[in-house]
Amino acid sequence: MNLVKHFKKTRAYTLSLVEGLSPEVLMAQPAEFTSPAKWHLAHTSWFFERLILQKFQPGYQEFDPGFNFLFNSYYQGLGARLERKDRGQITSPNWENVLTYRQHVDQSVLRLLADGLSAEQEALMELGLQHEMQHQELLLSDLKYILGQQPFKEALPNFKPTASPPKREPQWLNLEGGLSKLGHSGEGFGFDNEKPLHTTYLQDYSLQQSLVNNADWREFVEAGAYHDFKYWHDEGWQWVQNQKIEAPLFWFKQEDNWWEYTLGGFKPLDLERPVAHISYFEAFAFAQWKGLRLPTEAEWEHAADELNWGERWEWTESAYLPYPGYQRYQAEAGEYNAKFMVNQMVLRGASIFTPPAQKRKTYRNFFHAHERWQCIGLRLAKN
Repeated sequence: MNLVKHFKKTRAYTLSLVEGLSPEVLMAQPAEFTSPAKWHLAHTSWFFERLILQKFQPGYQEFDPGFNFLFNSYYQGLGARLERKDRGQITSPNWENVLTYRQHVDQSVLRLLADGLSAEQEALMELGLQHEMQHQELLLSDLKYILGQQPFKEALPNFKPTASPPKREPQWLNLEGGLSKLGHSGEGFGFDNEKPLHTTYLQDYSLQQSLVNNADWREFVEAGAYHDFKYWHDEGWQWVQNQKIEAPLFWFKQEDNWWEYTLGGFKPLDLERPVAHISYFEAFAFAQWKGLRLPTEAEWEHAADELNWGERWEWTESAYLPYPGYQRYQAEAGEYNAKFMVNQMVLRGASIFTPPAQKRKTYRNFFHAHERWQCIGLRLAKN
C-alpha cells in the first residue's frame, strides 16, 4: 500500500470508531489513566502537525497555537502540556472544531505527500501512522472503560463482536533452548524498542499453546486466591487489599452468576473466551496458584510461530528494558519509547483491539504492573 492510501485508510478508521457516540461520551474521562475520545482524535492530528508539517512543509499555517498545550501528550521538549487528569475538562475546542482540525491536518499532509518525501520524512510519516494505530487501540480500551462505568453498560455503536473461540484442551509445546534470535530484523516497520536483532540464550522450556480462559480464572476466583497472600508479590498483595480487587476488571457477580461487560454489552461470562483485563500482579498470582510461571519475552518470541496468539496481550516475566545496542529515535521522537524503560513489564502478542498492521511477533507493549484496562490476558510456562 502506498503512503497516501495508508494515510487515508488509517485516518478514516479512527473516525469510524467513534461513529454514533454522543458528545457526552466523546468528552468523558472517568479515570486519569483514560483519555477522552475527543482528545485522542485531536492528539493524533497534533502529532502530524507538530512533528511533521511544522518541520517539513514550507509556509505551513498552524491551525491553532493553543492546541500544542492542549494536545501534547508527554513530549517535554515540545513545550508545556495540559495535565493528563484534566483532558476530560476541555470544553473548547468542541467536537466540530476537532473534526475541522483533523481535516486541516489531513489536507496539509496530503499536499506534503504529493510533493514527495525524503527518507527521513517517510520514516516520520510511518511513525505517525503507527502512532495513530496505537491510539486506535487505546481509544477502544478507553471507550470500553468509559461505557463500562455507566449504570446501564451500553454497547459501543457499530461494534461487531467476534464468535467465541473453539474449545481447546490445554496443549503444551516443548521447546528446545540454546541460542535464539530476539528482536526486529529491520524488514518492514518496527519501533525503536524492538531493535536491534540480537542473540539470547534460552534453557529448555514449555509453553501452553492457548491462553488461560475465563473458566480457568473463575476457578482461581472461587478458590479464594484473591484472599490468600501466598500467591502474590508483596506489592501485588497490597494492591489487591487497598483496591479491594476480587476479580478481573469488568467482571460482575449477580445472584451467584458471573457477568462481564464487553463492547457488545453486558453479558453472562463466556467461559471459553480468554480471560482479559488482568494486571501483571494477577497474572503472576494465577501462575503461582497453578504451580507454574509466566514466560519471558524471549521465550514467547522464540515460540510465537507455534502459538495461538492475537486475542489478548500477554503479560511476560520480563521487565521493559532496552535491548543490547538499542538506539532511540532522533530529535523530538526520542521521547517516544526510551524514557518509559523503567518500572514496567513487557506484554507480547496483540489483542482483538489491535490494528492488523501492528500484529507482529516482535512488538513490545509495556505497562505498569497494576494496569489492567487494556485487553490483557496470559499464557503459562514451565521449565
